[in-house]
Amino acid sequence: MPASVMIRDARSASTPTDTTASKHAEGGAGADATLIARGAYLARAADCAGCHTAAPQPGRPGVPFAGGLGMASPFGTIYASNITPDPAAGIGRYSYGDFARALRDGVAPGGKRLYPAMPYPSFTKIEDDDMQALYAYFMHGVAPVATPAPQTRLPFPFSQRWALTFWDWMFVQHGRYEPDRRHDAQWNRGAYLVQSLGHCGACHTPRGPAYEERGYDHSARAYLTGGTNDHWFAPNLTGDPGAGLGRIRSDDISAFLRYGHGGGMVTFGSMVQVVEDSTQYLTDADLAAIATYLKSLPPRAGNGGFDAGARTAYLTQLSLRTGDVERPGAGLYQQYCARCHRADGMGMPLKYPRLAGNPAVLSADSGSLVRLLVEGGGSPHTIDGPSPKKMPSFAGKLTDVEMAQVLSFVRNAWGNAAEPLSVRDVSGVRAQLHK
Repeated sequence: MPASVMIRDARSASTPTDTTASKHAEGGAGADATLIARGAYLARAADCAGCHTAAPQPGRPGVPFAGGLGMASPFGTIYASNITPDPAAGIGRYSYGDFARALRDGVAPGGKRLYPAMPYPSFTKIEDDDMQALYAYFMHGVAPVATPAPQTRLPFPFSQRWALTFWDWMFVQHGRYEPDRRHDAQWNRGAYLVQSLGHCGACHTPRGPAYEERGYDHSARAYLTGGTNDHWFAPNLTGDPGAGLGRIRSDDISAFLRYGHGGGMVTFGSMVQVVEDSTQYLTDADLAAIATYLKSLPPRAGNGGFDAGARTAYLTQLSLRTGDVERPGAGLYQQYCARCHRADGMGMPLKYPRLAGNPAVLSADSGSLVRLLVEGGGSPHTIDGPSPKKMPSFAGKLTDVEMAQVLSFVRNAWGNAAEPLSVRDVSGVRAQLHK
């Protein structure tokens, strides 16, 4: 990877060029090209661009690392800061100690506490060598942008940042990652990436009443068992054979992270951006390490089940063939869904996801399924992956009753077994989305 590399926001066709970053890198006195390149890779692993790049607007492309992205929280909108090396609008005046303290402790220069939307409870585990590389990259491999990011202004009492001192004391376990000598180097590399730079728990771990993650490694029973963020449910990543990764092969997990497609699954929601900006750029060795670690997690928070040989698999095919009116949702599926996801629920490889046995379909939280029906979605744009495909919105075609029926059918077809949805489940999500 060249020292002049810049992380590009895949959502924007117009970003600062590599030449601009290269010129800035050349201006860094004593900056080591190899260290900068390593920092660029680590910044991608940490998906820094994903949060610190504003979504592009008509006539105003998102500029990588210039901040401005508004992140929804239960307490209000939190805006990501400018982390380019501009001395006024960004972090250009940060010493290495300032930089490390912000990432690991959530404290900016001057003692300003950062809201934990910045996942410093995970970044506290970043090793010293990696932190040095990240600092070198952001100081010498990123072009400065003089545009200040919007200020976060939460209502009282959440505006009182000093109170975060007590939040930190109660919930954050500070310290670098400690290798587990009971496991090999590959497992430990995967654990390190998932727990620290990848901060996977920020989305995939449920949060408590104080917005704290209910665990930061596999020693906590709730760790990576699924969490809701911005009305998307990030699925269970433990070994649960229903809604988790218990039936998913390691190679398929690696492919999913590389291309957005793996084992018949396709990324959706906020995970699309993670694949576009982060995981598609990881080395094969690091993707394999992540898969190894995730596959080692015991099944927890189980939900749903799948049995391809169950009688319901046969009954599903029969219902779709005969238009059985006694199975609400079957006709709707045949009319609106079967063209892409097929009558057997197996989808189309590298195009449309399978619904039969898909862990996301079997999740305890069905909010993402409703949101996909309401808003539609699309698979990621990747360098080496298949062409992106879009799912249309059905907000204007299906009523809340019909959405509940077709999703309940899907969750209990082809051998799937999960709780059906009520009309209230659908209307509740639509009310939150204001759609």
